[in-house]
Formats: sequence, C-alpha cells, structure tokens
Amino acid sequence: MAKLKLGPIADDKPVKVTIELPASLHRDLTAYAEILGRESGRSADPVRLIVPMLEKFIATDRGFAKAKQAGLSPRPPG
Repeated sequence: MAKLKLGPIADDKPVKVTIELPASLHRDLTAYAEILGRESGRSADPVRLIVPMLEKFIATDRGFAKAKQAGLSPRPPG
C-alpha cells in the first residue's frame, strides 16, 4: 500500500474553482485520485484533491511558516 500525504477527503460543501491545468498534472491528479480511492474504499474526484493538496503544501512549507511568523504575510484588507 502506498503512503500518500493525503488521507480521506472530507465531505464538505463543494466549491467551484475554474483553473487551467497542464495535461500532465491532470493525469497525475487522476492517478492520485484512483490510488486514494482504492486505499480509502471511496471514489475520489481529482478536482477535489486540489484544495487539500494546497492546504497540505502550505501547512508543510517551512519558508512560508517562518515568513508568516515574522509578519511577512500580507495583511487582510480593512
């Protein structure tokens, strides 16, 4: 069994996002979704992997964490 960074995808309210992906990235997302589906026993939509992957990437980016902690992240408007 493969050790994937993502676990089961939460069944949240879907959010529509429109982006263009390179074909090779779409193929990889589709393959990842198939593997995740086999491991979790539930089908996984490749599009729904994008948000958890981005969240995981941001959560594990040490440079971003240091910059954010140092106050270098953009301030919310207001």
